[in-house]
Amino acid sequence: MQLPEWLCFFQRRFPSANSILIRTERPVLVDSGFGSDLSATERLLTEAEVAPENLSLIVNTHYHSDHSGGNSGLQRRFGVPIGAQRWEADLVNRRDRMACGAEWLDQPVEAYQVDLPLSDGDVVNAGEVQLQVLHTPGHTLGHICLYEMEKRVLISGDLLHRGDVAWMNVFQEGVGAVQRIMESLDGLLRLPIDVVCPGHGPLIEDATDAIERALQRYERWLNEPQKLAWHAMKRIFAYALMLVDGLPEREVKPYLLKCPWFRDYSQWYFDSKPEDFVAPLIDEMLRSGAAAWINGRFIAQTPYNAPPKDWVTGPSRPRHWSAVKVKAL
Repeated sequence: MQLPEWLCFFQRRFPSANSILIRTERPVLVDSGFGSDLSATERLLTEAEVAPENLSLIVNTHYHSDHSGGNSGLQRRFGVPIGAQRWEADLVNRRDRMACGAEWLDQPVEAYQVDLPLSDGDVVNAGEVQLQVLHTPGHTLGHICLYEMEKRVLISGDLLHRGDVAWMNVFQEGVGAVQRIMESLDGLLRLPIDVVCPGHGPLIEDATDAIERALQRYERWLNEPQKLAWHAMKRIFAYALMLVDGLPEREVKPYLLKCPWFRDYSQWYFDSKPEDFVAPLIDEMLRSGAAAWINGRFIAQTPYNAPPKDWVTGPSRPRHWSAVKVKAL
């Protein structure tokens, strides 16, 4: 596939999402990866001949840790400004405890501030390349995509993947989250798209096929809501296992019982006491191949780069960020 010369697509391993670099005289980085992968993010930029300090902007498709975790280091070290959808920007800048889903998901995100709030229809200026902001809620309420009209490139974040769909968090995003993401996908069908740069996995050449497959799956979830819950729980738990490089057997149940996401899904979708749903989730993780017991530890089976144990250097929950100073712009 021939990409525009200004487009660098970095397909990344978990715990990071993919990053996309618009390599122009005003370079823009879309999604900065997970915080523990900051040095890898800097290396990718340098290899693409863009020094981190020369970035004109970082844009987040949404504020989950795998997409926004590198913000803190790039902003603190190099003063790079950050753009994000205006509702998510407000939550981040207010240090709201719900920002980034960090506490509900039990995912660390170090402090940053959003300098450029974005709305549907805004244009991100990357010099010779102009990116239109599309507000595409569903996965999060403030999820955005970026669209370049001349080369018909869509940067889709977690709205669209090849062979998978975004997990859904109705507890934070609202009971209409599935309907919203379906409307967001419907909107993409009206755009001429030659290539999609997704938040995870490889490039997508046939956007229409990927969109229609996703819509069919979400339609099934509307009719069978437990499928939504199983999908989300497996994705969230597998990601949690990656962040700690697996859990010893004795720690699995205590870990799950302290997690808000596990308590919410087990009670509201399966009418189960959380303590009674630990075994069913483990069984489903094993059955589906999402995780396995290896040398007494429960290990995620998707390839990932285990974060160093000491990578977090400051507060990793938004409600504790207020004491953190970021570099003045």
